[in-house]
Amino acid sequence: MRSSLCSGPFILQFILSALFILKTSLHAIASDPPLTLDYYASTCPTIFEIVRKEIECAVLSDPRNAALIVRLHFHDCFVQGCDGSVLLEDTITLQGEKKASTNRHSLKGFRIVDRIKNQLESECPGIVSCADILTIAARDAVILVGGPYWDVPLGRKDSVTASLPLAEANLPKPNEGLMSIISKFLYQGLTVTDVVALSGAHTIGMARCESFRERIYGDFEATSEKNIFSESHLNNLKSICPPLGGEDNISAMDYVTPNLFDNSYYHLLLKGEGLLNSDQELYSSVLGVQTSELVMKYAADPLAFFEQFSDSMVKMGNITNSDSFVNGEVRKNCRYVNT
Repeated sequence: MRSSLCSGPFILQFILSALFILKTSLHAIASDPPLTLDYYASTCPTIFEIVRKEIECAVLSDPRNAALIVRLHFHDCFVQGCDGSVLLEDTITLQGEKKASTNRHSLKGFRIVDRIKNQLESECPGIVSCADILTIAARDAVILVGGPYWDVPLGRKDSVTASLPLAEANLPKPNEGLMSIISKFLYQGLTVTDVVALSGAHTIGMARCESFRERIYGDFEATSEKNIFSESHLNNLKSICPPLGGEDNISAMDYVTPNLFDNSYYHLLLKGEGLLNSDQELYSSVLGVQTSELVMKYAADPLAFFEQFSDSMVKMGNITNSDSFVNGEVRKNCRYVNT
């Protein structure tokens, strides 16, 4: 059951508004070239077909691949903007982001991106950036598991840098509190509505025991309904994730429809069964007045969720790296800066 906090919501709203204004002002200082829907119309007209076919093959072979691609896109955009930096490997002269604590065990799908890039290099050499590939691939992956369509603005360049420290600082963590999560989204120019809508991507995908152990041995019982089904689910989670060991054991974040992009995730939050603490906080936190209302809205109206998710994905995809527009490139290999 949710509790209330008298003046908390007003203080929270003031802080969030101030952070958002600050971030918006910082973005206004630099004017990046606009992204456009027809960026590759003349230079690589088959781009969408090539990406779709490769993603279709990957998702049909394993539906979990859809979540892997969406996660890659998210983790890319929250560090230096959507610039393909998450794809870079460590080299003698460059430290990538893959070994950050939030990425080390959770990011996969790199070979899928490699296959798409190889196809595009054969068809349109030196034209399509890896950052744009990730953006289109995430959209197509969502569609293939039942999610909504949205138009994808294009024209990003690949960065020649990466930032492990920013990956550590900017990416939300599984056991993080609501205020910290919201602040990280606001820093990217995203709103509280975007937080709740984009979190809905957890309707697909898996989480490692290490990410949800604290939750299931912590307040899961307190937030969940007291019935035989909830107790059975918790017991199952504990069998997957013991108090010690089994860090790599996995469970679906939405155990009801794990391979279908729908609004089931929000129904689980209403029942107090969010797998990650960062998920359940959206509904159960005493500070979550606005987020809990949005959770209830998306649980009741799947169309509203789909519409907002689409809008929020475009907004997230438009987080740009100003430096990459000036000093960036189109990588020949998504894992390495061009030589």
